[in-house]
Amino acid sequence: MERLTTTPAGVTLGPLDLIPDGTARAFVLEMRAGRFHGFVVRRGHRVYGYVDRCAHMPVPLSQELDAYLTPDAGHIQCSWHGALYRIDDGVCVGGPCAGSTLLPWPVSIENVNIVTS
Repeated sequence: MERLTTTPAGVTLGPLDLIPDGTARAFVLEMRAGRFHGFVVRRGHRVYGYVDRCAHMPVPLSQELDAYLTPDAGHIQCSWHGALYRIDDGVCVGGPCAGSTLLPWPVSIENVNIVTS
């Protein structure tokens, strides 16, 4: 099955409360064309979505379920290579891929739900 890097807009992922503030959560969407792996980071009433793939090598960022953030929740961190990414724009600020960017996954909040955009 092909691993996808985009999803259609309008897919409801769940209520905002599904992701505690200051944490991240993985999502896998099964579609006819293949399977999409992404994650969403919550900061207050804002959400940031990214394809679950390191900019350095095509591997998932986390080796443990939902463990995408540094211990202080200040950055997204690749558990394989130690690359650090800013949460708000996915730019790598440290590690083997400095200056590269995670693939964004457009998500937003509609009413109380996280929805693909």
